[in-house]
Amino acid sequence: MTMGLENGTTRKSLGDIVFERMHRAIKSGAYKLDERLPTEHDLAAEFEVSRPIVREALRRLREQGLIYSRRGAGSFVRAVGMREPLGFGQLENIADLLNCYEFRLTVEPAAAAAAAVRHNATSLAAIRQALELMRDATNRQSHREDADFQFHLAIARAAENSYFSTAMEALKDHIAVGMKFHGASVKRESSGLSRVFAEHEAIAEAIAGGNGPMARQLMHDHLTGSRERLFQASK
Repeated sequence: MTMGLENGTTRKSLGDIVFERMHRAIKSGAYKLDERLPTEHDLAAEFEVSRPIVREALRRLREQGLIYSRRGAGSFVRAVGMREPLGFGQLENIADLLNCYEFRLTVEPAAAAAAAVRHNATSLAAIRQALELMRDATNRQSHREDADFQFHLAIARAAENSYFSTAMEALKDHIAVGMKFHGASVKRESSGLSRVFAEHEAIAEAIAGGNGPMARQLMHDHLTGSRERLFQASK
């Protein structure tokens, strides 16, 4: 099947599309419990993508507990479609965006605090990689909402609690809307992008330093500031 846009307005990466289609197939019961998935080579041919993209999709499915791997044998289905997948409808209005921020303010500070305690070298490297993408964009007076989301998702993953990362991934499209408009609003200020980058950098430093309370507070302050800047700009 040929990869493309899922709809006319939202552009998704090839990795996102492969992950979402495999996620739906497993949840719908297309695969039986403990059934072996096609090989990476066969999946790459089916989706017309490279094997690294398939490998990343499989990693995300393992993180969500939907599949497991056996050394030398491949990947197997751990769960079938007994429950509806976590997901949300389309973000339709300002009230939805405010509700999204309210939810993030409840979840993400806790995830940041947990990440400060539980991160490892790999998860910390993912946070820093996203931060460097944001630094590069800031130096060019630009904003990359994809790197912004990856930063927040990397923190959720570093918390070593799949509920955090699963909720973030399910909310990706909703969060992206807020990040897009927030990025546009801070670009209007002479030092807006630099200030917001500094907020992200401070969160990363608190996590790297193992300071959970500080990471929690900084994430809360960042999200609160983001919400206020966005909605003040829209008035």
